[in-house]
Amino acid sequence: MNPNLDRLQDYPFQRMAALKANVQPNPEFAHVALSIGEPQHQPPGFVLDLLCDRALLSQGLTAYPATRGEAFLREAIAGWLAQRFAVSADPDTQILPVSGTREALFSIAQAVLSGDPQAIVIQPNPFYQIYEGAALLANAQPYYVGCRKDTECLPDFASVPEAVWRRCELLYICSPGNPTGRTLDAATLAWLLEQADRYDFVIAADECYSEIYLDSPPPGLLQVACQQGRTDFSRCVVFHSLSKRSNLPGLRSGFVAGDAGVLGEYFSYRTYQGCAMPVQHQRASAAAWQDEAHVVSNRAAYREKFAAVTPILQPVTDLQDPQGGFYHWLAVPGDDQEFARELFRDCNITVLPGSFLGRAEHPSASSRAPLATANPGAGHIRVAWVAPAQECIAAAERLARWWQSR
Repeated sequence: MNPNLDRLQDYPFQRMAALKANVQPNPEFAHVALSIGEPQHQPPGFVLDLLCDRALLSQGLTAYPATRGEAFLREAIAGWLAQRFAVSADPDTQILPVSGTREALFSIAQAVLSGDPQAIVIQPNPFYQIYEGAALLANAQPYYVGCRKDTECLPDFASVPEAVWRRCELLYICSPGNPTGRTLDAATLAWLLEQADRYDFVIAADECYSEIYLDSPPPGLLQVACQQGRTDFSRCVVFHSLSKRSNLPGLRSGFVAGDAGVLGEYFSYRTYQGCAMPVQHQRASAAAWQDEAHVVSNRAAYREKFAAVTPILQPVTDLQDPQGGFYHWLAVPGDDQEFARELFRDCNITVLPGSFLGRAEHPSASSRAPLATANPGAGHIRVAWVAPAQECIAAAERLARWWQSR
């Protein structure tokens, strides 16, 4: 077996299942799941119609889909990128459809990383666990950059030692961030582009929450690259998905866009990997990328939920609404795992302990090798406001009452 499999930690939801094992939740309450970032809003009706079209299904099911995807989908994606970020991406060389960005965020590392065991993958901490698994299974070393209260829950990239940058081959960024909901501003993205040039690494920008924001749309990496005159998107790849934007997690549809050289090599990798998107999914995806009305409505629904639940929770915790995404990242008293376990027991509400999403930081790659520091996710819970509005409000009221009574 691949020895790097032994380096993987259990996935957060496996750990959550173990934490809840043998716990009997309060039968007085119906269960509310606020732990998984799985959108529960209704998907667009026109997408359902396309997926139910027998003629299109018949055409799609009788042929192998192309790894590069159909031209109509890549052109729809290029149109959306131009509309949303004012960037011009070549549909033939700078865009690749993928079967959900989860598989793409993982597989890009397998294509980009050299296999050198001294190679470093820099990533925020806490983080989406795919980043870490991708680094470990490519025989690289993760380097965690803490998102802490003193940095406003943003990764402090300026603190990364030069020795680490020199060995970096891949940098994962996530904006809006999962779980913190914080966005990277254009100045930070521009500075990271300078670091990529100086130390020759690829930036993989996870922008899957970019269309769910409370105030201003967050900038994108390709957008900032264009503003700098980098129309070739050198060393940049961005990841977008229909899961959050269009409430279509089950469609498994997203795309990667950016540096044509990187994507050319990644395409070669994908021809062996075998993750081509079914043609009928591509037709539904193209329609979704070409429609913004359902996205506006979706964003408004999340805004309404935050407007409802935030005042309920403010008396019990010092919370900050996210700039983007649909999570509250809440500081809790005591041990976050015990807090989540007791909340499930007493209130039949499932949230995710923050310590499951972070790692104790021990940057051995640093020349100074400082002592290990605490897991920045500890002492927090991630609350995903994905359930219907009334369920979210009822859960927030239940949580607030319970919290005050502890």
